Amino acid sequence: MSNTHDSAFVLNPIGRIHSTLTVRHGAPRQGDEGAPDARVEVRPEFVQAVEGLEVGQEIILLTWLHQAKRETLKVIPRDEPTNPLTGVFATRAPDRPNPIGLHRVTVLGIEDGRWLHVRPLEAIDGTPVVDIKPVLSPSES
Repeated sequence: MSNTHDSAFVLNPIGRIHSTLTVRHGAPRQGDEGAPDARVEVRPEFVQAVEGLEVGQEIILLTWLHQAKRETLKVIPRDEPTNPLTGVFATRAPDRPNPIGLHRVTVLGIEDGRWLHVRPLEAIDGTPVVDIKPVLSPSES
């Protein structure tokens, strides 16, 4: 009998980020720290899943931080020398065992049912998107 807790699983990207940010070094650490507008290209087979999203809506993009160092367990938060060495699960550091990015953005436009124009997004160009979820109002959560 296989132990389901240790089984491998596969994430299939539903799209990719298109951004003016092309290198990890120097990119904003959070969206509200000067991140640019960007576009999310949803793969054609997932276009139906975009239906219901609206301009002006806040959404959460879950991304796979493909340039992350997965062996990292501790970091100095924000590379600030006065901060103590801290476990990555207590930080938003991109380097971590499962480098899933979490980005709260606003939909600025939807083009051809598969291009989402969003703001602000600190993910770099080419970052795979693994899911999109709406931000729930307090009464919905």
